[in-house]
Amino acid sequence: MYGPLPPAMAPAGVSGTVGVGRDDLVSGEAVALDLPPAGIGLRMVSGLIDLVLGFAAWYALQWLSLKVVGDTDFALLVASFTLSMVTALVVVPTVMETVTRGKTVGHWAIGLRTVRDDAGPIGLRHALTRALLGVIEIYGCAGIPALLAAVCTRKGQRFGDLLAGTYVIRDRHRLSVPDPIPMPPELSTWAQTADVAPLPDQLAIMVRQFLARRADMKPQARMLLSQRLLRDAAPYVAPAPPAGAPDELVLIAIMAERRRRDTERLHRDERLRRRLLG
Repeated sequence: MYGPLPPAMAPAGVSGTVGVGRDDLVSGEAVALDLPPAGIGLRMVSGLIDLVLGFAAWYALQWLSLKVVGDTDFALLVASFTLSMVTALVVVPTVMETVTRGKTVGHWAIGLRTVRDDAGPIGLRHALTRALLGVIEIYGCAGIPALLAAVCTRKGQRFGDLLAGTYVIRDRHRLSVPDPIPMPPELSTWAQTADVAPLPDQLAIMVRQFLARRADMKPQARMLLSQRLLRDAAPYVAPAPPAGAPDELVLIAIMAERRRRDTERLHRDERLRRRLLG
């Protein structure tokens, strides 16, 4: 019912999925998610913290191996040194990112998190892939390949992220809530007396995204998409809007009236709760 727009109807900067921009992050349910990628500067600071801690853990484990094994068995000492490197640079980061769902010590300090390309939490496979590639591109090559890849990719991904299908987001990003769109005066009387049933969640999301981005759309695509959305929303509104009312204004009136009624209902519930609780 809510399939992709034909290419000819898709406005500039908008993907084939209705209401989803080309630069948006889309979940499996085709819902755009506002999870901004972390900047290169933040990632460098976070990576430097993890780099220092990784080397510190490596040297600490080597020192412990030397104390335990000593220099009596050279082969056993080499094996313990190798195991120390693997533990400090691969096992520890993998376990930590898996348990914390995408956080390292550097991420905790800066406020970052590693997520999948579809914005979901990472798992063991993603963390292990990033850690294995990190040994080469970060520890082995002083982070130069990782920096070049982050500069050249849209979401600042290093090679480990590209192979694992992940990227790093700003976990403490402050989301800005847009101001509500006011009710069109010419449709206020109709909207207040109309029976507006709850819209399906997916349809309501599409309408909100369309209204937020309609200014950036081409006129033809804007008109066709507003007609399509109103056609899908019409069964949930009675009586029909006044004849000749622009489709876009009718959508605005429906959403504004839903917001007004929801706000009034919440206020009534709060007053009732306070009265019952004294």
